[in-house]
Amino acid sequence: MQKTSRLAVLLVLGTLASFNAFGQLRDQGLSMGMGAGATLGMTDFTNDGYKFFARGFLRVPFSKGLKGEIGFGLGQIGGSDYKTSIAPIEYRFLIMPFNGESFNPYLYAGIGALHYSVKQLPPNPTATTKDGWTGVVPAGIGVQIKLSDGVLFEVSGGYNYSLGKNLNAITETKNDAYLSGVVGITLVAESPNADPDKDGLTNAEEKQLGTDKKVADTDGDGLNDGDEFKKYKTDPLKADSDGDSLKDSEEVKTHKTDPNKADTDGDGLTDGDELNKYKADPLKADTDGDSLKDGEEVTKYKTDPLKADTDGDGLKDSDEVMKYATNPLKADTDGGTVDDMTEVTRGSNPLDPADDVPKAAVKVAVGASIVMKGVTFESGKAVLSPTSTDSLEKAYLVLSENPDVTVEIQGYTDNAGKKATNMKLSQDRANAVRTWLVNKGIAADRLTAKGFGPENPIAPNTTKEGKALNRRIEFFRTK
Repeated sequence: MQKTSRLAVLLVLGTLASFNAFGQLRDQGLSMGMGAGATLGMTDFTNDGYKFFARGFLRVPFSKGLKGEIGFGLGQIGGSDYKTSIAPIEYRFLIMPFNGESFNPYLYAGIGALHYSVKQLPPNPTATTKDGWTGVVPAGIGVQIKLSDGVLFEVSGGYNYSLGKNLNAITETKNDAYLSGVVGITLVAESPNADPDKDGLTNAEEKQLGTDKKVADTDGDGLNDGDEFKKYKTDPLKADSDGDSLKDSEEVKTHKTDPNKADTDGDGLTDGDELNKYKADPLKADTDGDSLKDGEEVTKYKTDPLKADTDGDGLKDSDEVMKYATNPLKADTDGGTVDDMTEVTRGSNPLDPADDVPKAAVKVAVGASIVMKGVTFESGKAVLSPTSTDSLEKAYLVLSENPDVTVEIQGYTDNAGKKATNMKLSQDRANAVRTWLVNKGIAADRLTAKGFGPENPIAPNTTKEGKALNRRIEFFRTK
């Protein structure tokens, strides 16, 4: 009994030692092995001793944790009273519940046939035959220890229950049995379902893809092969699947671009060029928000994709190209000394240098006034007539180019009708002119408006022509 206990303790300790090692030893393909050890008979005799035993096997995988094994053994059981040769042929099922990398424990159980032959008869044998066949039911535990790729050191042992009673040539009241323990070498072919590099791809998948089953990241791009193939749909054999000069991992983890599209935002520039060459945003087709795609700016217009106004003239690049037909690389397209923005704002042609006049001179001294010829209104109303625009544009030009000048806009009427009505009409007309200039861009605090009605006539109100001259707008310079 002490011998039996020692054998069982050794096997249990070996198994427990492997529980904390993790890996994929149970994920094995076809394997075969041989080993030698000892048996200990368990019959009615109390003097059974250890005898030599050898065993070989062929093992076939059903799944990662379940194997089938056919084996053949050869050895003896017995003691001082008898000796019997045994030759078991068994089919075992092996259950591998843990996933050991260096150690791998397992349980086994099975059924088989046992050929026995009594070589030394005990005193007073009672069996009618001394050799023959009987059934056997093996069960036990084992441990695999990795020596190198494909080579394992294996220890196993267990209880073998015989379906016969005559292994010692004595017909007892109970069936015979024996303990067995074997130490040996197992040669393992790796399973097509194994994943030795732990990249999420089986050996079979890696073979199909052409990736390295021993390297998790075959192309060295920072993504493991399994993620590339199953998650990102990239090529695990190419570090830069879309050829945009960015590694797949950089696109996925850092820049959030599409590793399968060289131009994620569809602006005509590759993601690599946007980031490394132009410093643009590969996720925004129009980095500077000027309504031109980055690719158009770089390849077609030669503008800066990071600046909405490349030439700094106050006009967006897209407005220059699409609206005004000016050059977005030149602040003064026509070279006439006035920048494009000023020309557009004041209404002159930014493509014609002839209208780039020098700074408009102020012809009215402080405290003096000038009649704004051409500024007229609809009869009896404060609505500017279309013909007034040219005169007002000239006034705007003078005021815009002389920001230190302030003006009182004075409105006058003829003497027809009631004075109160004319006073209101002249004020409304002065206000209308002020509003036009403010809307055009002149600061409101530079302009005041005042109506004088029929006061201060500049011609007799006795004629039609005189009355027309008295209905006027004057600009009185206050500063």
